[in-house]
Amino acid sequence: MQDMTEGSLFSHLVRYAIPLLLANWLQLLYNAADSVIAGRFIGKEALAAEGIAAPIMNLVILAISGLCIGAGIFMSERYGAKDMVSFRKALASILKAGILLSLVIMIPGISLTPLILKWMAVPAEIMDMTAVYLQITFLGVPFTFIYNALSAAMKSVGDSRTPLRFLAVCSVLNIILDSVLLGIFHFGIRTSAMTTIVCQVLEAYLAARALWQDMPQLRPEEQEWKTDTVLLKKVLNYGVPSALQQAVQPIGKLLIQSQVNLLGVSSIAAFNAVSRVDSFAFIPEQGIAAAIATCIAQNRGAGKTERIRKGFGIGIAMELVYGICIGIVALLFGRPIVSLFVKGNGTAEVIAEGAAYLSVMCFLYVLPGFTNGFQGYCRGVGKILVTILCTFIQISLRTIGTYLFAGTWGIRGIAAASGVGWIAMLAFEVPYVLYHMRHNEQASAK
Repeated sequence: MQDMTEGSLFSHLVRYAIPLLLANWLQLLYNAADSVIAGRFIGKEALAAEGIAAPIMNLVILAISGLCIGAGIFMSERYGAKDMVSFRKALASILKAGILLSLVIMIPGISLTPLILKWMAVPAEIMDMTAVYLQITFLGVPFTFIYNALSAAMKSVGDSRTPLRFLAVCSVLNIILDSVLLGIFHFGIRTSAMTTIVCQVLEAYLAARALWQDMPQLRPEEQEWKTDTVLLKKVLNYGVPSALQQAVQPIGKLLIQSQVNLLGVSSIAAFNAVSRVDSFAFIPEQGIAAAIATCIAQNRGAGKTERIRKGFGIGIAMELVYGICIGIVALLFGRPIVSLFVKGNGTAEVIAEGAAYLSVMCFLYVLPGFTNGFQGYCRGVGKILVTILCTFIQISLRTIGTYLFAGTWGIRGIAAASGVGWIAMLAFEVPYVLYHMRHNEQASAK
């Protein structure tokens, strides 16, 4: 565990953020490897099918993780205030509510898959393949929630290393299973989805065993499992808006994916490939933002206003450095990276489309670093509704821009639309956070 209310803020943020970055990179490595294996051993149709399914599952997963992130902020505050009874009750409450919610999502998700794909204008030649893949992946929703909830509890007390170990084991196992079953035995896309489910179950089991056996101070006691409606309401006041904020983004991406689908299978495959590259920018930036939020929430619980400002400044500097680095990588190695995802017929067209997208996006990756950093501040001080509004602004303008630009500029227009959304988001976030920070410092000085 890591108490961020004392000691060096830079050291705390780095020690917390680095395991998150490694965990994110491992997850992204698996996602990219999954797409590479599917594209090279099954074909560009499988790459396109997984690309279409991705924003749908991201909608579900991000809503789940948003609920857990919000609950984690509440638990961070309770940890900073040294109120472990409320901490454990909050964990018990979110586990019970979230498992029920997962089942409510999973069952309709499986049955409504054909309607969802029809609405998204999925090409007929990959409709069946996409439907099978998506329906199988819906089975992993409850296990994804359990892992995220337990991981949020560990991270809220500053332990970002333990979840990393579980993610590392499962990511490596998933890559091995896919490589063997798809690359050597040539099983199809069903197997690709099923290996993911196996690893999600293992992740949930490892997290539950670690918390119950090794972290007794976090484990809810028998009497703490009883529903405390007042506390549950407080947890949901953090978790539900955060879940909505996380869900707004993939809803927009579904609309964007629908526009990409009109450009043909090669463009769909290329967009899936470059979306994996995007993730190497966005998700680690979100990890740094999570470190900012945890640091701020713990110090808010402890009433240490000055450390909030300093922690936020250090976190924003980390976002800037990472955004520049990933942009340079995309600029210099965009075409070779895209070429990893495809083999066989249609390869040249997919690579050209992907490289065109990255030629624009590489100059924009620093922007979501800033937006995520400011989002981290808002979460840490409990202003979750502000994060929803900012995300809505960003994804709305990005979606509108996609529909305006894609017809003329193709996949480059989709990248340019992202920049429009991030700039608009920052135009709202920056003044708000500066005002809120100044107001809090003046209030604490009285």
